[in-house]
Amino acid sequence: MYLATMSKNGKNSETERIILGLDPGTNVMGYGLIATYGQKLKLLQFGVIHLSKYTGHELKLRKIFERVISLIEDYHPDEVALEAPFYGKNVQSMLKLGRAQGVAMAAALSREIPITEYAPKKVKQSVTSNGNASKEQVAAMLMTLLNFKDSPKLLDATDALAVAVCHHFQKGSAKTSTKSWKAFITENPGRIR
Repeated sequence: MYLATMSKNGKNSETERIILGLDPGTNVMGYGLIATYGQKLKLLQFGVIHLSKYTGHELKLRKIFERVISLIEDYHPDEVALEAPFYGKNVQSMLKLGRAQGVAMAAALSREIPITEYAPKKVKQSVTSNGNASKEQVAAMLMTLLNFKDSPKLLDATDALAVAVCHHFQKGSAKTSTKSWKAFITENPGRIR
């Protein structure tokens, strides 16, 4: 009989992992939370943080920090995955987006949660096998993977969910490749020099 050990927050520490995915933005910021049990995925929550109603960039940054902290306190994620800003032509927009991402990272770091950043193409590739997939294609694949029916109006929510799923797949493939090399070396000792 297998007995799982429980961590201090009551989660099954050997099999369950909660990942918070974030798609930083200065007007709308997406978030998605999944629980993973080995290779199984379970949708916990996803949505958006509306920021356009706040005047002043500083107030938006404060709201990002507060909402990310609130998500952390409500769901106790083990890891945070963020989508890296893509490089655009508008330098001011890039600076604001970078600040939004930095504040979200600071919120996670203030709770000592590890952070991983993924390029948009990497996220799309991981979820749909196509690095150039549309937001709608990503959302459709997530609906299948996580078994939910209605796609949100704002696809920032599914983009954030995709970042969390990408993180899970990347962690899984890293473990798989390590095991594969170990198995190869064990099975082929004469081929190693």
